[in-house]
Amino acid sequence: MGEYSKALSSYERSFEINKIALPSNHSELATSYNNIGMVYRNMGEYSKALSSHQRSLEINKIALPPNHPHLAASYNSIGLVYYNTGEYPKALSSYPRSLETRKIALPPNHPDLAASYNNIGIVYNKMGEYSKALSSHERSLEIKKIALPPNHPDLAPSYNNIGLVYYSMGEYSKALSYYEKAQDIWKKSLPSNHPHISHVKRNIENVKKKI
Repeated sequence: MGEYSKALSSYERSFEINKIALPSNHSELATSYNNIGMVYRNMGEYSKALSSHQRSLEINKIALPPNHPHLAASYNSIGLVYYNTGEYPKALSSYPRSLETRKIALPPNHPDLAASYNNIGIVYNKMGEYSKALSSHERSLEIKKIALPPNHPDLAPSYNNIGLVYYSMGEYSKALSYYEKAQDIWKKSLPSNHPHISHVKRNIENVKKKI
């Protein structure tokens, strides 16, 4: 609902109870830190978010086996904060660690793997490393095609992101093709006034001006 201060208040109350009731390195405390960090990130308080996610990771490293999915989630959360602050090389140090952990912990076509490849692709695109970005987004899309039904809305961001990379590369016809695939899926799966639909419509309008 976007009511972050209320969410923060509830998560902090939960954390205070957990701190009293549980051992200091219990994984539930790591979950509390992660939730608090997530709210801070959404509020744009990135230093507090990073501190919370790092504390979550420290506890998870002690409490859990080395390749537990929660560790991957912690690395991913840290990567998101670095991405939000424009610290792309640091994001690229966290996202691949999340991916490598997920590769060990999860089935080969799990959607979380697709999410990792997608996040890595977005950072590479921001850094201007377009071939690496394209490779990551295409791998994400391959996994999603296996894991999800044909017109699932989670396929559309991959098509849109591949379109963004092609746009950055100046390959406007390819960009248009992928934007239109994203638009087609979102129109079938989302309400007509959803922001994703207006966003991809703008992308299509922009690329058509270049062709």
